[in-house]
Amino acid sequence: MALFPLLSNFEGDFVLQLVAVDTENTMDEVAAAAAVHSVGRRVRARPDCIMRIRRQGSEDFLPRTMKVSESGLKPTETVEIIWEAARH
Repeated sequence: MALFPLLSNFEGDFVLQLVAVDTENTMDEVAAAAAVHSVGRRVRARPDCIMRIRRQGSEDFLPRTMKVSESGLKPTETVEIIWEAARH
């Protein structure tokens, strides 16, 4: 377990945020940590959606249960947090 800095590029926000997460956090936990800095401030909440993580410039989302330590992300790499419609 170690602190790990990532840059958050949250969909709908115009500000990149430096977010300190833990190497054992899942992508869902990373998205939640990033949301604290954007949702309700410059981005409206979307309770009908889930937040997904992908590397900046990638089309593919990282698995929601993948840990930071398993992702291959590098310190201060930018991740995009994208809203995805929840499946019911």
